[in-house]
Amino acid sequence: MGLRRTSWMHFSALCRRAPLSTAPAAREQPAAGPGAEPVCGPAETARPPVPAVDFGNTQEAYRSRRSWELARSLLVLSLCASPALLARHEQLLHLARKLLGQRLFNTLMKMTFYGQFVAGEDQESIRPLIQHNRAFGVGSILDYGVEEDLTPEEAERTEMESCSSALERDGCGVSKREKQFQAHRAFGDRRDGVTSARTYFYASEAKCDSHMETFLHCIEASGGASEDGFSAIKLTALGRPQFLLQFSDMLTKWRRFFHHVAAEQGKAGLAAVDTKLEVAALQESVVKMGIASRAEIEDWFTAETLGVSGTLDLLDWCSLIDSRTELSRHLVVPNMQTGRLEPLLSQFTEEEERQMTRMLQRMDVLAKKANQVGVRLMVDAEQTYFQPAISRLTLEMQRRFNVERPLIFNTFQCYLRDAYDNVILDVELARREGWCFGAKLVRGAYMAQERARALEVGYEDPINPTYEATSAVYHRCLDYVLEELKHNARAAVMVASHNEDTVRFTLRRMEELGLHPADRQVYFGQLLGMCDHISFPLGEGPPRGGAGAGPSLCRAGEQGQSWAPGTGL
Repeated sequence: MGLRRTSWMHFSALCRRAPLSTAPAAREQPAAGPGAEPVCGPAETARPPVPAVDFGNTQEAYRSRRSWELARSLLVLSLCASPALLARHEQLLHLARKLLGQRLFNTLMKMTFYGQFVAGEDQESIRPLIQHNRAFGVGSILDYGVEEDLTPEEAERTEMESCSSALERDGCGVSKREKQFQAHRAFGDRRDGVTSARTYFYASEAKCDSHMETFLHCIEASGGASEDGFSAIKLTALGRPQFLLQFSDMLTKWRRFFHHVAAEQGKAGLAAVDTKLEVAALQESVVKMGIASRAEIEDWFTAETLGVSGTLDLLDWCSLIDSRTELSRHLVVPNMQTGRLEPLLSQFTEEEERQMTRMLQRMDVLAKKANQVGVRLMVDAEQTYFQPAISRLTLEMQRRFNVERPLIFNTFQCYLRDAYDNVILDVELARREGWCFGAKLVRGAYMAQERARALEVGYEDPINPTYEATSAVYHRCLDYVLEELKHNARAAVMVASHNEDTVRFTLRRMEELGLHPADRQVYFGQLLGMCDHISFPLGEGPPRGGAGAGPSLCRAGEQGQSWAPGTGL
């Protein structure tokens, strides 16, 4: 498109004056004196009830929008809901660009689709919209929205090259990664079948530096636009995907070995946090496989590691990786077929070592900037073959930066079968280590692609079988996290959903658990222009001033996540 775009996602602020309600009628509020301002905050002793959140009141939901904006929304969303147009959108865009010329085509896009879903091209152009929506209690999450203009063939070639090590490309080494964590040419273009998430392809280290600089600008802009801002990043933009694949493979095998030993001890099928291994039996299994000597094992399983229980759970097991200092040594896993410890990488080239280090350094730079300007950083979820590494690296950032407040948010895709286990393990780890848990819950953006890849390549489908099953997992994960918030004032969650039932479920559980918006623990997220009838009722409060003046209300629920029109998320 040739345009530098900043995509933008809502975060809503609920009126901060009482427990939330979804009842059809507003509750009676105590009278306030003339000119009185709402007083709110976690220290409040009395919190009068807030009016019910009414998603059916379209007059209230759209009072922030001008008539021409409503007309644009009707046109754009109607076009997006047309299967025939969506199936041919690339050809239609190409034809329109050819007939109109680039300048007129850009103008048309800004007046329609671009104007509906994108905040602007730079920090200055987005400011009026941010200020306008803040006046109605809706904040912003900045996210860079430009993708590389690559053909499918170029994307495939780039992906295959960047997902393989130098030895594999030269034919000197055979990949020992499992099929799920190897690049497959048929799925080289990761954009295929994905309409609701941006896709980054590795071009060079300089390009990764450029992405980092753009993310830094978004973080700075978010910090300048709101005292309670968010910004989103993708780790595939910051380095070679090869390393994410290799690290994901290692983490998966390491975890699978734990469950293999658990099955040997008759503990298969237990919940992840409830599975505890008898150390003596585990030591025998490790010795038999030749993974380590008895002396080395004794160093692994110290009294500090085992605690008072004398058993080892999955979090203890995964912490053993942390005791190793060189990342190249991390990439070593037990092979249950051969009974040997095998390196995923026989060796790195010097350049690969430097590239891996730079990726970690870029993450560190972004986290430090977010901490400096007071912006919460959300690490987006990506495909399952990258996700174990992304989640683990995000966890390491949380350990470092979530000491006083939840600055780094990990993303959990609830259409995955193992989503609930992943949520409760991270919550438990945060409890043990004393850092602040922060999470964004989404349903997921890669379902069709993931299912097709699993079927074609030959591994278990990681996605829940039905939409209803995914919703059940989402609500189960959300309920678990909300329970944690009730007992832990330093934890936070973003409910990133366009699903009205999910938002209502959250509001009801918040009221039941006594979670008040003023505590700033629960946030809600929708894409700009997608679900105004949800975003603005959540953010509504007493109107104050004009479009450029933000209401003097305490902030609570904020939101942000990417969805495509019609996904039902």
